[in-house]
Amino acid sequence: MITLHVNGKDYAVNVADGMPLLWVLRDVLDMTGTKFGCGIAQCGACTVHIDGEPTRSCVMPVDMIGAGKITTIEGIGGTPVGAKVQKSWLDHEVIQCGYCQSGQIMSAAALLNANPRPTDTDIDTAMSGNICRCGTYVRIRAAIKSAAEGG
Repeated sequence: MITLHVNGKDYAVNVADGMPLLWVLRDVLDMTGTKFGCGIAQCGACTVHIDGEPTRSCVMPVDMIGAGKITTIEGIGGTPVGAKVQKSWLDHEVIQCGYCQSGQIMSAAALLNANPRPTDTDIDTAMSGNICRCGTYVRIRAAIKSAAEGG
């Protein structure tokens, strides 16, 4: 039995030690907002926060998390920065297909938590591990800038 702290709640899960966090979230806890993209931590679709740090859940063994506090896309809107990012995403109509957007939002929220006034270079660096096949990168950058400015 492993206890996970997800979005402010504790969950006891009976899973194999090496099971990736992504599959625990999606298949055991039924939190399907975090997406499977590549399975090798290269696309960013599976990004969650562990203790505020963006983490690729597809390669994070659940037994390595310990007492870390996990935030998923289902919980990020409950944080001040996450709420600003989600609002800005809608205001700038970032989403096309939407598949990568939960990971994009999680990475953007982590960036703004660490750096409330990022430059274009800061944004490009922080978001470089998140792939959007629809190519909404210009709108993503605009939405991050808008969220940084307060809305």
